[in-house]
Amino acid sequence: MTTFDDREKAFETKFAHDSEMQFRAEARRNKLVGLWAAELLGKTGDEAAAYAMDVVSADFEEAGIEDVVRKVAGDLSGKISADEVRIKMAELMPVAKAQLMTEL
Repeated sequence: MTTFDDREKAFETKFAHDSEMQFRAEARRNKLVGLWAAELLGKTGDEAAAYAMDVVSADFEEAGIEDVVRKVAGDLSGKISADEVRIKMAELMPVAKAQLMTEL
């Protein structure tokens, strides 16, 4: 292989790794948002964990965060606005990334 081929392969590997880590961080953030929302809904234990997984699953409906925002804000209607859910998601993203880094 040439140096160019080696560099190309390295960039492809890094891109794949970065994409996977971003996906994992977003899924972890959604789980944390789900646990936060579950607490506001009075759910605990297995019920809270199941709700958090429902929130994670909601993210597969469309690209972006709006599907998660809609689910959580809809479930918490009257308690939390969609903007507050977005703010919480932004707050929890660095937490999710930090948790993933400690697991590696």
